[in-house]
Amino acid sequence: MKPKHVKRLLSSAVAEVAGTPEDYCVNPDRDFTRTRKISLQKLISGIINMECKSLPNELIDMFKGNEDIPSVSAFIQQRNKLKPEAFEAVFNKFTARLAVDSGDMPVLAIDGSDVRLPTNPNDKLTYLPGSRTQVPYNSLHINALYDLHRHLYRDAIIQDGAHVNECSALQQLVDRSDIPTALVIADRGYESYNNLAHIQEKGWYFLIRIKDGNHGMKNGFDLPYEGCFDINIVLNITRKQSNEVKELLKDRNHFRFIPSNATFDYLPLHSRKADPIVFYTLRFRIVRFKISEDSYETVITNLPADSYPPEELKRLYASRWGIETSFRDLKYTIGLLKYHSKKTACIRQEIFARLTLYNFVEVITSHVAISKKQRKYTYKCNFAVATHVCRLFLRGQTAPPCVESAIAKSLIPIRPNRRRNRFVLGEVLQRFFYRVA
Repeated sequence: MKPKHVKRLLSSAVAEVAGTPEDYCVNPDRDFTRTRKISLQKLISGIINMECKSLPNELIDMFKGNEDIPSVSAFIQQRNKLKPEAFEAVFNKFTARLAVDSGDMPVLAIDGSDVRLPTNPNDKLTYLPGSRTQVPYNSLHINALYDLHRHLYRDAIIQDGAHVNECSALQQLVDRSDIPTALVIADRGYESYNNLAHIQEKGWYFLIRIKDGNHGMKNGFDLPYEGCFDINIVLNITRKQSNEVKELLKDRNHFRFIPSNATFDYLPLHSRKADPIVFYTLRFRIVRFKISEDSYETVITNLPADSYPPEELKRLYASRWGIETSFRDLKYTIGLLKYHSKKTACIRQEIFARLTLYNFVEVITSHVAISKKQRKYTYKCNFAVATHVCRLFLRGQTAPPCVESAIAKSLIPIRPNRRRNRFVLGEVLQRFFYRVA
């Protein structure tokens, strides 16, 4: 897909949203009804292409240094009129135009990431009191569905920090998707019978890592204590607890009781004694494979064993790391950690704007031809350089042929199987200070 065509797709998505301001304005009868320096289309395009500069410098870039640059106050007033749903709509429309299925089954990774906000105890939806070792803070949680083959964010849900539920987000992302069939890969936080049931009902496949110790889903089955294994399970789940069911529950690999206080959407919440027993059947494999000399991983999947042996499952699960590196690029290269407002609604605008820009850069970068030479490593495009070039392209400061050639000149090697000790550091909120006392 050529850069000119990708830019046209993004422009059409922005124009489509800007063409119906009444659907996305705070006050539909009044907002964006007069001609202003910052039109609705200009506002959306400008926020999508924002960098990590102060607002005065962003406005200079947005209006290409012309004399008729609006003030920072005018820009803030305009963006406050717009709901975050406008940028979510642009993201969804643009992504739908990009994600034309090629015939292969999409491999989708799902994961979440927190975004720190300015501390505001009055915002009860995002405020977290912290603990003895952590100061109070506000946050939003991004739940993303990421295409590992095409390197695109296919969908996203933003949850308030005080009401984070990653399992609920997974179910919403799966249920509302229009993809006919796909494979969902997730980490240990997503092991849940309700999650498996939603994916099974969708007609999709799942590959989810589960806890390998004495806690979690694995502990409820009769499985080997040591070594590798690949065991098929047909599990009948019920909420009824009669004497007949209690006898069945002794077969732990085929029957499971779920209490009424546990979420499961495909069984009635309550039943009377005279009601018949209702089962919901889940079919899956539990596979344990070695990842090093003294460590193992256990996954649960409904992929067929003849086409997906344990070694293939191991390779597929390892590819899930792509969503982790995408979060890194989204936060530090695209600039997700740096905002131009303290308001939660405006930060939600910028989150979807950053997701849109990420997809824009990835699509253009994926079609850049890289010359093959006698090299030690395989090379890929430098995402940071590609992001800068694509921003210039969106502003009209460079032409399509120059976009591809500039990106192709900045390459970095792909070094497989690199390992280093994990170092976890809490994210620090980065803000722009316009006034210094």
